[in-house]
Amino acid sequence: MFKALISPNRFISLSLSEKVNVLYKQGSFIVSIRYYGYKINLFLLNDYYVEVFHNHKLDKIEKIDLMNLSNKRIKFYTDQIKFSEELFS
Repeated sequence: MFKALISPNRFISLSLSEKVNVLYKQGSFIVSIRYYGYKINLFLLNDYYVEVFHNHKLDKIEKIDLMNLSNKRIKFYTDQIKFSEELFS
């Protein structure tokens, strides 16, 4: 069955529950990190990365957003996985 690729702009316009659904059906889990009060799960969706912010104290997903490559949090990911050089160019 053919799955329509969803653009980053379209993805960020979805509701939280729609984002969860798309990630569950089309995304690939990469790694998770602990960051302040969150467990952040990183997914690859098509050709972009998505972060899922899970507040473990409240046991709920608070935010799902595109990974910001300029955020210092990227170091926590690069310590665990190797990103393509193209990602940063």
